[in-house]
Amino acid sequence: MDNISGEFALVISGHSLAHALEADMEAELLMTACACKAVICCRVTPMQKALVVELIKKHKKAVTLAIGDGANDVSMIKSAHIGVGISGQEGIQAVLASDYSFAQFRFLQRLLLVHGRWSYLRMCRFLCYFFYKNFAFTMVHFWFGFFCGFSAQTVYDQYFITLYNILYTSLPVLAMGIFDQDVPDRRSLEYPKLYEPGQLNLLFNKREFFICISQGIYTSLVLFFVPYAVLSNASQDTAEPLADYQTFAVTTATALVIVVSVQIALDTGYWTIINHVFVWGSLGLFFSIMLAMHSQTLFSSSPNQFHFVGSAQSTLLQPVVWLTIALATVICIVPVLAFRFLKLDLKPQLSDTVRYTQLVRQKKRKAVCFSGGAGVRGAAGSTSEGRLGARGGSRRSGYAFAHQEGFGELITSGKNMRLSSLALASFASRHSSSWIDTLRKKKHSHTPTPPGAASGDSSPAPSCVSGSAAPPLSNSPSVLGGSQDAAIEEEEARTPPPSPLQAKPGSSTSHARPPSTTLLAASESTQGPSTGGGPGDTAPSAQGESGGWTLSLGAVQEALSNWRSLGVRSSSPGPPSL
Repeated sequence: MDNISGEFALVISGHSLAHALEADMEAELLMTACACKAVICCRVTPMQKALVVELIKKHKKAVTLAIGDGANDVSMIKSAHIGVGISGQEGIQAVLASDYSFAQFRFLQRLLLVHGRWSYLRMCRFLCYFFYKNFAFTMVHFWFGFFCGFSAQTVYDQYFITLYNILYTSLPVLAMGIFDQDVPDRRSLEYPKLYEPGQLNLLFNKREFFICISQGIYTSLVLFFVPYAVLSNASQDTAEPLADYQTFAVTTATALVIVVSVQIALDTGYWTIINHVFVWGSLGLFFSIMLAMHSQTLFSSSPNQFHFVGSAQSTLLQPVVWLTIALATVICIVPVLAFRFLKLDLKPQLSDTVRYTQLVRQKKRKAVCFSGGAGVRGAAGSTSEGRLGARGGSRRSGYAFAHQEGFGELITSGKNMRLSSLALASFASRHSSSWIDTLRKKKHSHTPTPPGAASGDSSPAPSCVSGSAAPPLSNSPSVLGGSQDAAIEEEEARTPPPSPLQAKPGSSTSHARPPSTTLLAASESTQGPSTGGGPGDTAPSAQGESGGWTLSLGAVQEALSNWRSLGVRSSSPGPPSL
């Protein structure tokens, strides 16, 4: 079985599984199942499900998980190390017998890759720190025994020994065991390989246990011998020596609480408000209780219980004591920082790489948002300069927040957006005949009739009018994204003009003009009558550079607005009868 290459799956029914689970065949079944990528047991009884789980627990050093949604899965769920029940259509028997329950099967992925991995990480860090802080606390008594003749004399105050694991160091490690996480949940789902350290038992094993013990022993050595060496020859401002038992006990206890608090701050990977309150609050609580225990008030009430009267106040007022505490803290913490830095640089784990990648992404995101915000503020502050085209640098629009180049360059460049005749024809042909009829009505209601023109017929404007000057184009902004002086080219000069159509008697003076001529009529009605006063100057028009009729987009916008207002009141829109 070890030489088998490839990916295989095993499908076994309940009848075959009954023979495979016999005593002489279960080893062969286990070997075959372990050589496959997937094993499916179909049409099996509840007892057979439990026997399969027991077979894995008996011969493999693995943590088993069983998941089910019905009463027939209860025995399997109870046999596995971890039971998961799905609350569904088959009742809640599986939920009641399970350790975890949820509503859908797909939630199992988050249960394992996110919460399961976080739980393993928190327990491992909790245990490592717990052994470390207790070895650092206890081994100081061992070193003190060599100087007191192993007389069972304690190096600390009796109340400090009582409250060390209850108040001073319990809450920070509790917060780390509840809230700590190395990578966010999205990264845990994105990189399933982060789950492997839990399967391989890499975060807490014999090696990690001895590392924690060694660090605790090293910390106890520093906490005992550094104050002992410094305070042996030190003296107060009054020339009184500091080499007394009570001063040494207060200095060592203060240094111990500060060192273990800094250590858990280094071990915490995810900080919350609760972590800050517990870590720094425990440190402040230590000083408050110590000063209260060594006060004159408690000593006066019970002299036999409080022996360290005034020792905390007198000791903490000496600068040499604080220098000793700082020196001991640095000697304890610097080797830990150096070891972690070298490990992170020379042999990083996958979680370290994911955290570094996330940190780089956050920095880039902040840099892009900062540069985008500065660009928007600069554009708002120099609006007048941008209109004159004098503003330099990068021109960006509101799209800067989407990290994309906007239309600022195009808007401030002063270029014209011109449509070809084909685009104009397709633009005009998309509108209905009711719009064309409305434009005709507006044209005849505002345009005066020339004196020599016939009342029943008229002809469309020719493609070229001689002797008429082209009026200036409108400076209204274009609806198509152009800037000032945006004009639309009319049809080419080679397009034959449409033939005039005769209207029926009794109907209003109108013509079935093509869409381009209708747009021209809107332009004529907007510009008003000509100042020439002649019959041929009644409806002046602008002639484009290429010989086609041109009009401003402001006229088009006005025609569109009038069409919308008139189209609502029109009862029977449609083209006129011919």
